[in-house]
Amino acid sequence: MCDVTTTGESMKFTIDTKENKLYLEELAQELLKFAVHFPSPGGSAYYLHDDGSPWVEKTLDNYETCRMIHSYCIGSFLGFPNSLELVAAGLKSLNGEMEDKVNGGWYTSIYADGTGVPNKLCYAHAFVILAASSALLAGMDGARELFDRAVAVFDKYYWDEEEGLSRDTWNDDFTVLDPYRGINSNMHTVEAFLAAADVTGEEKYRVRAGRIINHVVKWAEGNNWRLPEHYTSDWVPDLECNRDKPDDQFKPYGATPGHGIEWARLITQWALSTYPEQPEKYGPYVEAAEKLFNRAVKDGWNVDGARGIVYTTDWNGTPVVHDRMQWTLAEGINTSAVLYRVTGKTEYAASYHDFLKYLEEEVRDHQYGNWIHQLDQHNHKLETVWPGKPDIYHALQSMLIPYCDPSVSVAVAVHNKTTK
Repeated sequence: MCDVTTTGESMKFTIDTKENKLYLEELAQELLKFAVHFPSPGGSAYYLHDDGSPWVEKTLDNYETCRMIHSYCIGSFLGFPNSLELVAAGLKSLNGEMEDKVNGGWYTSIYADGTGVPNKLCYAHAFVILAASSALLAGMDGARELFDRAVAVFDKYYWDEEEGLSRDTWNDDFTVLDPYRGINSNMHTVEAFLAAADVTGEEKYRVRAGRIINHVVKWAEGNNWRLPEHYTSDWVPDLECNRDKPDDQFKPYGATPGHGIEWARLITQWALSTYPEQPEKYGPYVEAAEKLFNRAVKDGWNVDGARGIVYTTDWNGTPVVHDRMQWTLAEGINTSAVLYRVTGKTEYAASYHDFLKYLEEEVRDHQYGNWIHQLDQHNHKLETVWPGKPDIYHALQSMLIPYCDPSVSVAVAVHNKTTK
Protein backbone atom coordinates (compact mmCIF):
# COMPACT_ATOMS: atom_id res chain seq x y z
CA MET A 1 0.00 0.00 0.00
CA CYS A 2 1.12 3.52 -0.68
CA ASP A 3 1.73 6.07 2.01
CA VAL A 4 -1.21 8.34 2.75
CA THR A 5 -0.48 11.88 1.67
CA THR A 6 -2.50 14.98 2.45
CA THR A 7 -1.79 17.26 -0.45
CA GLY A 8 -3.49 17.92 -3.76
CA GLU A 9 -5.85 15.36 -5.28
CA SER A 10 -4.94 12.83 -2.58
CA MET A 11 -6.89 14.80 0.02
CA LYS A 12 -10.10 13.61 -1.64
CA PHE A 13 -9.21 10.01 -0.84
CA THR A 14 -7.77 10.55 2.64
CA ILE A 15 -10.00 9.63 5.55
CA ASP A 16 -11.10 12.40 7.92
CA THR A 17 -10.28 15.23 5.58
CA LYS A 18 -12.96 17.73 4.60
CA GLU A 19 -12.33 16.86 0.97
CA ASN A 20 -12.95 13.17 1.59
CA LYS A 21 -16.20 13.77 3.43
CA LEU A 22 -17.48 15.97 0.60
CA TYR A 23 -16.37 13.42 -1.99
CA LEU A 24 -18.31 10.62 -0.33
CA GLU A 25 -21.37 12.82 0.09
CA GLU A 26 -21.25 13.73 -3.61
CA LEU A 27 -21.00 10.10 -4.69
CA ALA A 28 -23.81 9.01 -2.35
CA GLN A 29 -26.15 11.56 -3.92
CA GLU A 30 -25.00 10.50 -7.39
CA LEU A 31 -25.86 6.88 -6.62
CA LEU A 32 -29.30 7.72 -5.24
CA LYS A 33 -30.04 9.83 -8.32
CA PHE A 34 -28.93 7.01 -10.64
CA ALA A 35 -31.43 4.40 -9.50
CA VAL A 36 -34.68 6.39 -9.16
CA HIS A 37 -36.30 4.56 -12.08
CA PHE A 38 -36.05 1.13 -10.48
CA PRO A 39 -39.75 0.53 -9.63
CA SER A 40 -41.77 -1.64 -12.00
CA PRO A 41 -45.57 -1.20 -12.08
CA GLY A 42 -45.89 -3.77 -9.29
CA GLY A 43 -43.11 -2.15 -7.27
CA SER A 44 -40.43 -4.78 -7.83
CA ALA A 45 -37.02 -3.51 -8.83
CA TYR A 46 -36.16 -3.54 -12.48
CA TYR A 47 -32.62 -4.59 -13.32
CA LEU A 48 -30.94 -1.40 -14.57
CA HIS A 49 -28.97 -0.67 -17.73
CA ASP A 50 -25.67 1.22 -17.68
CA ASP A 51 -27.52 4.55 -17.79
CA GLY A 52 -30.00 3.64 -15.04
CA SER A 53 -32.92 2.93 -17.36
CA PRO A 54 -35.01 -0.19 -16.64
CA TRP A 55 -33.98 -3.45 -18.29
CA VAL A 56 -37.54 -4.69 -18.64
CA GLU A 57 -36.72 -8.01 -20.29
CA LYS A 58 -34.92 -9.37 -17.22
CA THR A 59 -36.53 -11.07 -14.27
CA LEU A 60 -37.53 -8.96 -11.29
CA ASP A 61 -35.37 -9.98 -8.34
CA ASN A 62 -36.44 -10.09 -4.72
CA TYR A 63 -33.02 -9.23 -3.33
CA GLU A 64 -32.63 -6.26 -5.67
CA THR A 65 -36.04 -4.98 -4.60
CA CYS A 66 -35.06 -5.30 -0.95
CA ARG A 67 -31.73 -3.60 -1.57
CA MET A 68 -33.51 -0.65 -3.19
CA ILE A 69 -35.93 -0.38 -0.26
CA HIS A 70 -32.98 -0.37 2.14
CA SER A 71 -31.03 2.14 0.03
CA TYR A 72 -33.85 4.63 -0.27
CA CYS A 73 -34.72 4.35 3.41
CA ILE A 74 -31.17 5.56 3.92
CA GLY A 75 -31.78 8.12 1.19
CA SER A 76 -34.73 9.47 3.18
CA PHE A 77 -32.46 9.98 6.19
CA LEU A 78 -30.06 11.88 3.93
CA GLY A 79 -32.85 14.09 2.62
CA PHE A 80 -32.83 12.71 -0.92
CA PRO A 81 -36.06 13.83 -2.68
CA ASN A 82 -38.94 11.35 -3.02
CA SER A 83 -37.06 8.56 -1.24
CA LEU A 84 -40.06 7.38 0.72
CA GLU A 85 -42.19 7.16 -2.43
CA LEU A 86 -39.58 4.80 -3.86
CA VAL A 87 -39.54 2.82 -0.61
CA ALA A 88 -43.33 2.55 -0.76
CA ALA A 89 -43.09 1.15 -4.29
CA GLY A 90 -40.71 -1.56 -3.15
CA LEU A 91 -42.89 -2.42 -0.17
CA LYS A 92 -45.86 -2.76 -2.54
CA SER A 93 -43.90 -5.54 -4.25
CA LEU A 94 -43.01 -7.38 -1.03
CA ASN A 95 -46.63 -7.22 0.05
CA GLY A 96 -47.86 -8.10 -3.42
CA GLU A 97 -46.35 -9.72 -6.47
CA MET A 98 -43.12 -10.89 -4.83
CA GLU A 99 -44.87 -12.68 -1.94
CA ASP A 100 -46.06 -16.26 -2.41
CA LYS A 101 -49.57 -16.08 -1.02
CA VAL A 102 -50.12 -19.82 -1.43
CA ASN A 103 -46.98 -21.45 -0.04
CA GLY A 104 -45.63 -18.63 2.09
CA GLY A 105 -42.39 -16.72 1.91
CA TRP A 106 -41.12 -14.73 -1.04
CA TYR A 107 -40.10 -15.66 -4.53
CA THR A 108 -36.42 -15.38 -5.32
CA SER A 109 -37.39 -13.66 -8.58
CA ILE A 110 -40.44 -13.36 -10.80
CA TYR A 111 -40.73 -13.64 -14.54
CA ALA A 112 -42.40 -11.02 -16.70
CA ASP A 113 -45.67 -12.98 -16.54
CA GLY A 114 -45.68 -12.75 -12.73
CA THR A 115 -44.82 -16.39 -12.03
CA GLY A 116 -42.05 -17.21 -9.59
CA VAL A 117 -38.60 -18.48 -10.47
CA PRO A 118 -38.21 -21.97 -8.94
CA ASN A 119 -36.81 -22.47 -5.43
CA LYS A 120 -36.77 -20.19 -2.43
CA LEU A 121 -33.44 -18.94 -1.16
CA CYS A 122 -32.29 -17.94 2.31
CA TYR A 123 -30.33 -15.16 0.59
CA ALA A 124 -33.53 -13.51 -0.63
CA HIS A 125 -35.37 -13.96 2.67
CA ALA A 126 -32.51 -12.42 4.63
CA PHE A 127 -32.83 -9.33 2.45
CA VAL A 128 -36.57 -9.14 3.18
CA ILE A 129 -35.67 -8.88 6.89
CA LEU A 130 -33.11 -6.16 6.10
CA ALA A 131 -35.60 -4.22 3.97
CA ALA A 132 -38.34 -4.54 6.57
CA SER A 133 -35.96 -3.38 9.32
CA SER A 134 -34.97 -0.28 7.36
CA ALA A 135 -38.60 0.45 6.47
CA LEU A 136 -39.57 0.12 10.12
CA LEU A 137 -36.83 2.58 11.03
CA ALA A 138 -38.15 4.95 8.37
CA GLY A 139 -41.65 4.78 9.84
CA MET A 140 -43.29 3.20 6.80
CA ASP A 141 -46.87 1.97 7.10
CA GLY A 142 -47.06 -1.80 7.45
CA ALA A 143 -43.33 -2.21 8.04
CA ARG A 144 -43.76 -3.93 11.41
CA GLU A 145 -46.22 -6.42 9.95
CA LEU A 146 -43.84 -7.14 7.08
CA PHE A 147 -40.96 -7.59 9.51
CA ASP A 148 -42.99 -10.01 11.65
CA ARG A 149 -43.97 -12.09 8.60
CA ALA A 150 -40.40 -12.14 7.36
CA VAL A 151 -38.88 -13.37 10.62
CA ALA A 152 -41.68 -15.91 11.07
CA VAL A 153 -40.90 -17.46 7.67
CA PHE A 154 -37.18 -17.30 8.36
CA ASP A 155 -37.55 -18.96 11.76
CA LYS A 156 -39.72 -21.74 10.34
CA TYR A 157 -37.66 -22.65 7.31
CA TYR A 158 -34.18 -21.16 7.36
CA TRP A 159 -32.90 -20.70 10.88
CA ASP A 160 -31.41 -23.91 12.33
CA GLU A 161 -31.44 -23.36 16.07
CA GLU A 162 -29.50 -26.53 16.78
CA GLU A 163 -26.63 -25.62 14.45
CA GLY A 164 -26.73 -21.86 14.99
CA LEU A 165 -26.62 -21.36 11.22
CA SER A 166 -29.02 -20.75 8.33
CA ARG A 167 -30.12 -23.34 5.82
CA ASP A 168 -29.92 -22.30 2.18
CA THR A 169 -32.49 -23.46 -0.39
CA TRP A 170 -36.01 -24.92 -0.34
CA ASN A 171 -38.29 -25.91 -3.19
CA ASP A 172 -41.32 -23.75 -3.96
CA ASP A 173 -43.67 -25.15 -1.32
CA PHE A 174 -41.06 -25.66 1.40
CA THR A 175 -41.31 -29.45 1.32
CA VAL A 176 -37.80 -30.33 0.09
CA LEU A 177 -34.62 -28.81 1.56
CA ASP A 178 -31.58 -28.79 -0.70
CA PRO A 179 -28.50 -30.41 0.93
CA TYR A 180 -26.29 -27.45 -0.01
CA ARG A 181 -25.29 -25.10 2.78
CA GLY A 182 -23.61 -21.78 2.10
CA ILE A 183 -21.74 -19.01 3.83
CA ASN A 184 -22.92 -16.21 1.52
CA SER A 185 -26.51 -16.56 2.71
CA ASN A 186 -25.30 -16.75 6.29
CA MET A 187 -23.31 -13.56 5.80
CA HIS A 188 -26.44 -11.69 4.74
CA THR A 189 -28.34 -13.37 7.56
CA VAL A 190 -25.83 -11.79 9.97
CA GLU A 191 -26.32 -8.42 8.28
CA ALA A 192 -30.10 -8.75 8.55
CA PHE A 193 -30.04 -9.98 12.15
CA LEU A 194 -27.79 -7.11 13.26
CA ALA A 195 -30.11 -4.62 11.59
CA ALA A 196 -33.14 -6.30 13.18
CA ALA A 197 -31.54 -6.12 16.62
CA ASP A 198 -30.56 -2.48 16.19
CA VAL A 199 -34.00 -1.40 14.94
CA THR A 200 -36.27 -3.45 17.22
CA GLY A 201 -34.11 -3.83 20.30
CA GLU A 202 -34.71 -7.59 20.21
CA GLU A 203 -31.29 -8.89 21.19
CA LYS A 204 -32.02 -12.49 20.22
CA TYR A 205 -31.10 -11.53 16.67
CA ARG A 206 -27.69 -10.25 17.73
CA VAL A 207 -27.13 -13.48 19.66
CA ARG A 208 -27.96 -15.48 16.56
CA ALA A 209 -25.56 -13.39 14.49
CA GLY A 210 -22.85 -14.20 17.01
CA ARG A 211 -23.51 -17.92 16.74
CA ILE A 212 -22.99 -17.75 12.98
CA ILE A 213 -19.86 -15.63 13.43
CA ASN A 214 -18.31 -18.10 15.85
CA HIS A 215 -18.60 -20.83 13.21
CA VAL A 216 -17.15 -18.55 10.54
CA VAL A 217 -14.13 -17.55 12.63
CA LYS A 218 -13.41 -21.19 13.39
CA TRP A 219 -13.65 -22.24 9.75
CA ALA A 220 -11.54 -19.33 8.55
CA GLU A 221 -8.85 -19.90 11.16
CA GLY A 222 -8.67 -23.56 10.20
CA ASN A 223 -8.14 -22.68 6.53
CA ASN A 224 -5.41 -20.03 6.81
CA TRP A 225 -8.06 -17.29 6.88
CA ARG A 226 -9.38 -18.22 3.43
CA LEU A 227 -12.98 -18.89 4.31
CA PRO A 228 -14.68 -21.91 2.69
CA GLU A 229 -17.86 -20.78 0.96
CA HIS A 230 -19.70 -24.05 0.33
CA TYR A 231 -20.70 -26.92 2.65
CA THR A 232 -22.57 -30.21 2.75
CA SER A 233 -25.77 -30.69 4.72
CA ASP A 234 -23.59 -31.68 7.71
CA TRP A 235 -21.57 -28.47 7.41
CA VAL A 236 -18.44 -30.14 6.04
CA PRO A 237 -16.56 -27.74 3.74
CA ASP A 238 -16.88 -28.63 0.04
CA LEU A 239 -13.69 -27.09 -1.29
CA GLU A 240 -14.20 -28.38 -4.83
CA CYS A 241 -17.70 -26.99 -5.33
CA ASN A 242 -18.16 -25.39 -8.78
CA ARG A 243 -14.58 -25.97 -9.88
CA ASP A 244 -16.05 -26.29 -13.38
CA LYS A 245 -17.94 -22.99 -13.02
CA PRO A 246 -15.49 -20.80 -11.15
CA ASP A 247 -17.17 -17.44 -11.85
CA ASP A 248 -20.64 -18.44 -10.66
CA GLN A 249 -22.59 -15.36 -9.62
CA PHE A 250 -23.41 -16.63 -6.14
CA LYS A 251 -21.47 -19.89 -5.69
CA PRO A 252 -17.99 -19.36 -7.17
CA TYR A 253 -15.25 -21.94 -6.74
CA GLY A 254 -12.53 -21.29 -4.18
CA ALA A 255 -12.06 -18.43 -1.76
CA THR A 256 -13.73 -15.07 -2.40
CA PRO A 257 -11.53 -12.25 -1.05
CA GLY A 258 -14.44 -9.83 -1.13
CA HIS A 259 -16.37 -12.01 1.27
CA GLY A 260 -13.41 -12.25 3.62
CA ILE A 261 -13.37 -8.45 3.64
CA GLU A 262 -17.14 -8.18 4.16
CA TRP A 263 -17.11 -10.73 6.98
CA ALA A 264 -14.36 -8.74 8.68
CA ARG A 265 -16.63 -5.71 8.90
CA LEU A 266 -19.65 -7.66 10.13
CA ILE A 267 -17.59 -9.50 12.75
CA THR A 268 -16.28 -6.17 14.02
CA GLN A 269 -19.76 -4.66 14.13
CA TRP A 270 -21.15 -7.62 16.04
CA ALA A 271 -18.27 -7.72 18.51
CA LEU A 272 -18.40 -4.01 19.30
CA SER A 273 -22.17 -4.04 19.71
CA THR A 274 -22.16 -7.20 21.82
CA TYR A 275 -19.29 -6.22 24.11
CA PRO A 276 -19.30 -2.41 24.29
CA GLU A 277 -16.52 -1.02 26.47
CA GLN A 278 -15.11 -4.55 26.91
CA PRO A 279 -11.97 -4.72 24.75
CA GLU A 280 -10.89 -7.93 26.44
CA LYS A 281 -13.96 -9.58 24.89
CA TYR A 282 -14.32 -7.82 21.55
CA GLY A 283 -10.56 -7.67 20.97
CA PRO A 284 -10.12 -11.30 19.80
CA TYR A 285 -12.90 -10.84 17.26
CA VAL A 286 -11.33 -7.66 15.92
CA GLU A 287 -8.04 -9.55 15.61
CA ALA A 288 -9.86 -12.25 13.64
CA ALA A 289 -11.39 -9.57 11.43
CA GLU A 290 -7.95 -8.11 10.77
CA LYS A 291 -6.65 -11.54 9.75
CA LEU A 292 -9.54 -12.05 7.35
CA PHE A 293 -9.07 -8.60 5.83
CA ASN A 294 -5.30 -8.83 5.56
CA ARG A 295 -5.42 -12.30 4.01
CA ALA A 296 -7.99 -11.14 1.45
CA VAL A 297 -5.98 -8.02 0.55
CA LYS A 298 -2.73 -9.97 0.30
CA ASP A 299 -4.33 -12.61 -1.93
CA GLY A 300 -6.56 -10.36 -3.98
CA TRP A 301 -5.40 -6.74 -4.29
CA ASN A 302 -3.01 -5.76 -7.11
CA VAL A 303 -1.73 -9.34 -7.49
CA ASP A 304 -1.91 -9.85 -11.26
CA GLY A 305 -0.25 -6.84 -12.83
CA ALA A 306 -3.12 -4.38 -12.51
CA ARG A 307 -5.06 -2.65 -9.76
CA GLY A 308 -8.16 -4.25 -8.33
CA ILE A 309 -9.32 -7.11 -6.11
CA VAL A 310 -9.65 -10.43 -7.93
CA TYR A 311 -12.98 -12.22 -7.62
CA THR A 312 -11.67 -15.60 -6.45
CA THR A 313 -8.51 -17.51 -5.56
CA ASP A 314 -7.70 -21.15 -5.03
CA TRP A 315 -6.91 -22.50 -1.56
CA ASN A 316 -3.26 -21.42 -1.87
CA GLY A 317 -4.20 -17.83 -2.66
CA THR A 318 -3.53 -18.00 -6.41
CA PRO A 319 -6.11 -16.04 -8.44
CA VAL A 320 -8.67 -18.13 -10.32
CA VAL A 321 -11.15 -15.55 -11.61
CA HIS A 322 -9.30 -12.28 -12.17
CA ASP A 323 -12.38 -10.14 -12.75
CA ARG A 324 -12.96 -7.18 -10.46
CA MET A 325 -16.49 -6.83 -9.04
CA GLN A 326 -17.72 -3.45 -7.80
CA TRP A 327 -19.19 -4.90 -4.61
CA THR A 328 -15.76 -6.20 -3.58
CA LEU A 329 -14.25 -2.73 -3.86
CA ALA A 330 -17.15 -1.27 -1.89
CA GLU A 331 -16.51 -3.72 0.93
CA GLY A 332 -12.82 -2.89 0.82
CA ILE A 333 -13.64 0.78 1.35
CA ASN A 334 -16.03 -0.08 4.20
CA THR A 335 -13.81 -2.46 6.09
CA SER A 336 -10.55 -0.55 5.76
CA ALA A 337 -12.30 2.47 7.26
CA VAL A 338 -13.89 0.44 10.05
CA LEU A 339 -10.64 -1.27 11.00
CA TYR A 340 -8.87 2.09 11.00
CA ARG A 341 -11.52 3.50 13.32
CA VAL A 342 -11.31 0.56 15.70
CA THR A 343 -7.55 -0.12 15.72
CA GLY A 344 -6.04 3.25 14.77
CA LYS A 345 -3.59 1.47 12.47
CA THR A 346 -2.50 3.70 9.60
CA GLU A 347 -2.14 0.73 7.25
CA TYR A 348 -5.93 0.61 7.04
CA ALA A 349 -6.14 4.33 6.28
CA ALA A 350 -3.64 3.69 3.48
CA SER A 351 -5.80 0.87 2.11
CA TYR A 352 -8.85 3.13 2.23
CA HIS A 353 -6.97 5.81 0.28
CA ASP A 354 -5.86 3.36 -2.40
CA PHE A 355 -9.31 1.80 -2.78
CA LEU A 356 -10.94 5.19 -3.28
CA LYS A 357 -8.31 6.30 -5.76
CA TYR A 358 -8.93 3.13 -7.75
CA LEU A 359 -12.67 3.76 -7.58
CA GLU A 360 -12.29 7.24 -9.02
CA GLU A 361 -9.86 6.25 -11.76
CA GLU A 362 -11.25 2.89 -12.91
CA VAL A 363 -14.63 1.92 -11.44
CA ARG A 364 -16.78 5.05 -11.17
CA ASP A 365 -18.75 5.74 -14.34
CA HIS A 366 -18.23 9.45 -14.90
CA GLN A 367 -20.63 9.49 -17.85
CA TYR A 368 -23.76 7.84 -16.48
CA GLY A 369 -23.18 7.60 -12.74
CA ASN A 370 -22.97 4.57 -10.46
CA TRP A 371 -20.04 2.16 -10.66
CA ILE A 372 -19.09 -0.27 -13.40
CA HIS A 373 -20.15 -3.58 -11.89
CA GLN A 374 -17.53 -5.85 -13.48
CA LEU A 375 -14.08 -5.25 -14.94
CA ASP A 376 -11.63 -7.74 -16.39
CA GLN A 377 -8.02 -8.32 -15.35
CA HIS A 378 -6.95 -5.21 -17.27
CA ASN A 379 -9.75 -3.04 -15.86
CA HIS A 380 -11.79 -3.10 -19.03
CA LYS A 381 -15.55 -3.35 -18.70
CA LEU A 382 -16.92 -6.89 -18.72
CA GLU A 383 -20.50 -8.20 -18.55
CA THR A 384 -20.27 -11.97 -18.13
CA VAL A 385 -21.44 -12.02 -14.49
CA TRP A 386 -22.90 -8.55 -13.84
CA PRO A 387 -24.15 -6.87 -17.03
CA GLY A 388 -25.54 -3.40 -16.53
CA LYS A 389 -25.78 -1.87 -13.05
CA PRO A 390 -28.51 -3.70 -11.15
CA ASP A 391 -28.44 -1.73 -7.89
CA ILE A 392 -26.65 0.77 -5.66
CA TYR A 393 -26.65 -1.11 -2.34
CA HIS A 394 -22.97 -1.98 -1.85
CA ALA A 395 -21.71 1.26 -3.34
CA LEU A 396 -24.07 3.49 -1.37
CA GLN A 397 -23.18 1.85 1.93
CA SER A 398 -19.48 2.33 1.22
CA MET A 399 -20.03 6.06 0.89
CA LEU A 400 -21.56 6.16 4.38
CA ILE A 401 -20.00 3.51 6.60
CA PRO A 402 -16.57 5.22 6.78
CA TYR A 403 -18.12 8.01 8.86
CA CYS A 404 -20.61 5.94 10.84
CA ASP A 405 -20.44 4.31 14.25
CA PRO A 406 -18.81 0.93 13.45
CA SER A 407 -20.88 -0.85 16.10
CA VAL A 408 -24.22 0.02 14.49
CA SER A 409 -25.96 -1.10 11.30
CA VAL A 410 -25.58 1.45 8.54
CA ALA A 411 -29.23 2.53 8.24
CA VAL A 412 -29.48 3.05 12.00
CA ALA A 413 -26.14 4.85 12.11
CA VAL A 414 -27.15 7.25 9.33
CA HIS A 415 -30.57 7.77 10.91
CA ASN A 416 -29.00 8.56 14.28
CA LYS A 417 -26.53 11.04 12.74
CA THR A 418 -29.07 12.89 10.64
CA THR A 419 -31.92 13.07 13.15
CA LYS A 420 -30.00 14.49 16.09
